[in-house]
Amino acid sequence: MSHLVSPSLLSANFGNLEKDINLLNNSHADWFHIDVMDGVFVPNISFGFPILKFIKKLSKKPLDVHLMIVQPERYIKRFVDEGAEILTVHYEACNHLDRTLNEIKSYGAKAGVSINPHSSVNLLDDIVDIADLILIMSVNPGFGGQKFIPNSLKKIEQLKNLIIKRNSKALIEVDGGVDFSNARQLIDAGVDILVAGNTIFGSGNIVDSIEKLKSV
Repeated sequence: MSHLVSPSLLSANFGNLEKDINLLNNSHADWFHIDVMDGVFVPNISFGFPILKFIKKLSKKPLDVHLMIVQPERYIKRFVDEGAEILTVHYEACNHLDRTLNEIKSYGAKAGVSINPHSSVNLLDDIVDIADLILIMSVNPGFGGQKFIPNSLKKIEQLKNLIIKRNSKALIEVDGGVDFSNARQLIDAGVDILVAGNTIFGSGNIVDSIEKLKSV
């Protein structure tokens, strides 16, 4: 499959969110990436259920919801009910990751797991067969506009090798500092889904930027 692009709505214009969503609907974006932050797991707070419901109502693309929250298992059913078609939790935030991933799948959503820059790919060895998606954070989560951490490329290559070795169907997603200068490198390393925020919404032309990322 060709790579997907999932624009991060954290960088959208919240003064006119409907306009940006309509632009994404009419672009070649594949998913809408939605970062949910609780101010505990990460040092920032983003949006919750009312905004998610609003996005779902307007969106014509799957919602790729990334939970950067403690104890995400408390809210799995509600996030799926509110429109999450892909739901990603953090390895670092789950005491019972196997159970959490299987619960996400039991509600009909794709189950993703994310790891922070300091976490080793080896930690995923026991769940790589369960996850539908694995998200490599290429910045420390919590804020948009950060610089890409170069070691993330090595982690992506390691993860790709693990997926092949275990005959897993998990897709690899990368989030943080993705731009036109590193997108090709990331895809060559094994990335299936590029998440981009500032690169798309800060460019002055959302649709053209998505097209450029799709065609690298």
